[in-house]
Amino acid sequence: MNKPAQPSVFSACPHDCPSTCAVEVQFDDEGRLKRLHGAKDNSYTAGVICAKVARYADRLYHRDRLMQPMRRTGPKGSGQFEPIGWEDALDLIAEKFNAVEAEHGAQSVWLNYYAGTMGLVQRDSINRLRHAKGYSNFFSSFCTNMAWTGYVAGTGKLAGPDPREMGVSDQIVIWGTNPVATQVNVMTHAIKARKTRGAKIIVVDVYETETMRQADVGLILKPGTDAALACAIMHVLFRDGLADRAYLAAYTDCPEELEAHLETRTPRWAAEITGLSVDQIETVARMIGETQKTYFRLGYGFTRSRNGVVGMHAAASIGAVTGCWQYEGGGVFHNNGAIYNLNMAMIEAPELKQPGVRTLDQSLIGRILTGDARALCGGPQVNAIFIQNTNPMSVAPEQELVRKGFSREDLFTVVHEQFMTETAQMADLVLPATQFLEHDDIYKGGGHQHILLGPKVLDPPVPENGEGPRENIFVINALAKRLNAGAHPGFHMSAREHIDWMLRNSGGEGGLGTLQELEEKRWLDRQPDFRASHFLDGFGHADGKFHFKPDWGRSASPNKPADGETFGPWSTMPQLPDQWDSIERATPDHPFRLVTAPARSFLNSTFNETQAGRKKENRPEVRMHPSDAEPLGLESGDLVEMGNHRGSVHLHLRCYESLTPGTLISEGLWPNDSFVGGKGINTLTGADPVAPYGGAAFHDTAVWVKKA
Repeated sequence: MNKPAQPSVFSACPHDCPSTCAVEVQFDDEGRLKRLHGAKDNSYTAGVICAKVARYADRLYHRDRLMQPMRRTGPKGSGQFEPIGWEDALDLIAEKFNAVEAEHGAQSVWLNYYAGTMGLVQRDSINRLRHAKGYSNFFSSFCTNMAWTGYVAGTGKLAGPDPREMGVSDQIVIWGTNPVATQVNVMTHAIKARKTRGAKIIVVDVYETETMRQADVGLILKPGTDAALACAIMHVLFRDGLADRAYLAAYTDCPEELEAHLETRTPRWAAEITGLSVDQIETVARMIGETQKTYFRLGYGFTRSRNGVVGMHAAASIGAVTGCWQYEGGGVFHNNGAIYNLNMAMIEAPELKQPGVRTLDQSLIGRILTGDARALCGGPQVNAIFIQNTNPMSVAPEQELVRKGFSREDLFTVVHEQFMTETAQMADLVLPATQFLEHDDIYKGGGHQHILLGPKVLDPPVPENGEGPRENIFVINALAKRLNAGAHPGFHMSAREHIDWMLRNSGGEGGLGTLQELEEKRWLDRQPDFRASHFLDGFGHADGKFHFKPDWGRSASPNKPADGETFGPWSTMPQLPDQWDSIERATPDHPFRLVTAPARSFLNSTFNETQAGRKKENRPEVRMHPSDAEPLGLESGDLVEMGNHRGSVHLHLRCYESLTPGTLISEGLWPNDSFVGGKGINTLTGADPVAPYGGAAFHDTAVWVKKA
């Protein structure tokens, strides 16, 4: 290991979080990582990062970290592997992939990835190989699709007011996110506004989260009823003269039609749907209507529900009714993805993408690997799969099918990973991967406005055999050479060269600078000016209006399938903001609605290998209202079985009053083997595509519960 020249250097957190924190890396006297700190001079990170990333040495030096390539020697899932050299491993992959292509066609090979790193070079270079070889395309439907689509349906652009403006707001509405646990910097700026301006914080969620405990007003509603609350709030705004009619006339598409539509969407109507009281809805509506500088911070909770697109669009519509977009510290924000204009051509080589190649949906991986003809788009079976930056054996829905698919002896599976995850345990070949401090990359913040450099500051560990972890781009480029993937220059460039090319070729004439300049600056602030950020010269639609009435099925979306095909029952979506009962409803046989929320110490399946995170989270549990537990003869601490038509799981019960009766909360994501019986929470979640453009509804699950 090379000893760093300085006691601390800069970097960026690589993990799947909108905060994308700028960090300072602190070393001890021996040159080992000591701790990560938030960069104080980054105006969004503002010196604060989450505890799990601050303790990153726990991951970097973990005793279970993968150090050398491993080849399976026993049955799939047995954990029986033997070491193999890097060259032999890469040769074997090429041999197997070429054999599959020769027998079944190139589309029988599927390269699978997601957001284990958010670095643009290390994450997305896999697509360059996919396009060059004509392997099956990949539709990334996890996490973002419903929220992005619902937000852009209104605004026409995935952008919004500067997130730092929360610090100068008079009121912040945090809706569908738990930033204390999942993106701590939101709270940094919200608390600043409270301390300096006396700002109120309103939190809307389905249970009392750690964020709600810090709020001035907390609304706990039934899962999937966000649109009903939003409609009732807008009803009050129109009814009580709190709507900004001049703004509505200038900036929105059909305000009179919306007002007429909302006449029957009263607080009493919404109270019956949401579980809130009429007084709660009236109070919050007045607070929003009477405070011009209200900043709505809408989160990814909307993406986890089958009606999440409609819920997000309805919540965003409130800001157009009040006209809060006009004011500094006001407006509606979800994600800034559209402001960066980064040129990904060298990384992904889209010009090599071959016509007629099918696109497989990551949410349907269980159905794909078990031969479902519809999920396979009528094409051939997947016979070889290569995986980077994701752990589908834990994080994908319909886990019974996922396990069955990965158990196929005729499926050749390669996993490039940092730890022996549950997916790696099912592989034929496991390759050890670098961690973010051991390679170069570039990042952009969905939750803020910075492009950040994450430079290599440490060498990867080297085991006794002399071969250690390798970065993603090394593996992609090495395979491209062996697979005769062509002469695209991206296959011959280092990560640093990719970063430099991207900067020089992004952002219009003159580019965004060079790698050397970014190394000196550490980050680039790409926030548009006030008028653009607040859409004061018009929203992103062709008519410049905020759309209360989207054209579902044809509306714009940042993650719309490339072939224009729509997913889910989009034709039944409401034309105007409204409650849409497309959720997996509770029934007498499945009387509870399960929400699989993120735990503070984990991030998807990342960090659940560290001792500190496991100790803090204790064990897999499900929270249930005492009024639901008593008739079932259940008490806190009982081992319960929870299930539906997809399967069942065993975990311990915690009685919890701060949620609505009929709602269950299970925080995670715990590995499957942490559950009694070895079946994890995603055994219960569904993969059916959500309207209009796909996605999996992880928090929208009907279940039964009984004592185990």
